[in-house]
Amino acid sequence: MLATSEPRAGLAARIGAATPPGRDRAVDALRAFAILGVILGHWLVTAFVAIDGGEGLRVASPLKSMPGLTPISWVLQTLAVFFLVGGYTAAKGYKAGEPWGPWARRRLVRLLRPVPVLLLAWVPATAALLWAGFSGDTAQVLVKLVLSPLWFLLVYGALTALAPLFVALWNRAGLWGVALPVAATAAIDVSRFAFEGPQWLGWCTLLTGWLVPFYLGVAWANGALTSRRTATAMLAGGAAATVALILYAGYPASMVGVPGAEVSNLNPPTLAAVAFGIAQAGLALLVREPLRRWMGRPRPWATVALANMSAMTIFLWHQTAMMTVTVGGLLLFGAVPGLHSMPDQPGWALARLAWLPAFAAVLALYWALARRFEHPRGAARTIS
Repeated sequence: MLATSEPRAGLAARIGAATPPGRDRAVDALRAFAILGVILGHWLVTAFVAIDGGEGLRVASPLKSMPGLTPISWVLQTLAVFFLVGGYTAAKGYKAGEPWGPWARRRLVRLLRPVPVLLLAWVPATAALLWAGFSGDTAQVLVKLVLSPLWFLLVYGALTALAPLFVALWNRAGLWGVALPVAATAAIDVSRFAFEGPQWLGWCTLLTGWLVPFYLGVAWANGALTSRRTATAMLAGGAAATVALILYAGYPASMVGVPGAEVSNLNPPTLAAVAFGIAQAGLALLVREPLRRWMGRPRPWATVALANMSAMTIFLWHQTAMMTVTVGGLLLFGAVPGLHSMPDQPGWALARLAWLPAFAAVLALYWALARRFEHPRGAARTIS
């Protein structure tokens, strides 16, 4: 158990000393990098364009006007890695015969505890936007972006709550069990795209699609997927399947949604996103040994450990940090490049990169204010 109220001097050494010897630090590093990828992805591909003389904002994406930036989505769409780690930690944390109800409730409370704070904070924030003269449409756009990451928590929470079921499936079917969600996702895609089935059916892949890396995490926790040959096969096979689906089945190349596109690989996840997630999981398993060695160094491990103690706070508030800088910049300076300009020129990308430190600084402020709500009062903050 690690309390974060200790003095700062020698913090890295104390974190290392307090970490249980058997803890797989590579798992924590993968979780931290997955969250970092999601945050950077949102900060780089979500653009706000000033409209109505600076009295409003609308959302645009550089991926629509500059498709050459599509490879960014391959690097920064890291949700599959998060679900892989989630399946691993859930399976490791579940003990055979443990009552399901208390186990699931404990996991979900820990996951969702920081959400109400964010929602409550946005009640006066929305009122302040309207008072400052922004239109109702702009307030709606911003609130929608704040709420959009919550779908992830709902799906992640549902899979976590059902982890004992997936552990039981693993015990019966082994690695073949992953074929079930893959086949279900493929069948839903065929229904949607080949036979013009109901579009609402696609949202079922929020569970079937993300269950694939989650189940692979369960397999990993049970001793499978540990050989480099298996991880390499996952990386190569997933990448080849993704390329084939893009080139020959008409799936979009971007692994995130692009405004105006007929199909999104992410909302809801498609078979291409599943194949890409398998490749990501294979890569994550390949780098776990180098990561484990790197995490043996005090400072990198201390950074990762501290991030994991309040990972949900960081995830929940990163959109608000970006919007705070965007709205504040518009009120103070008017429309400025990289914050309020159309993302249709390479110069926009360079300007946006220059704003990332400001986003990070505001996120650090929100983290300092909100992280206390991620854990019960008086409890030591531990690496989850």
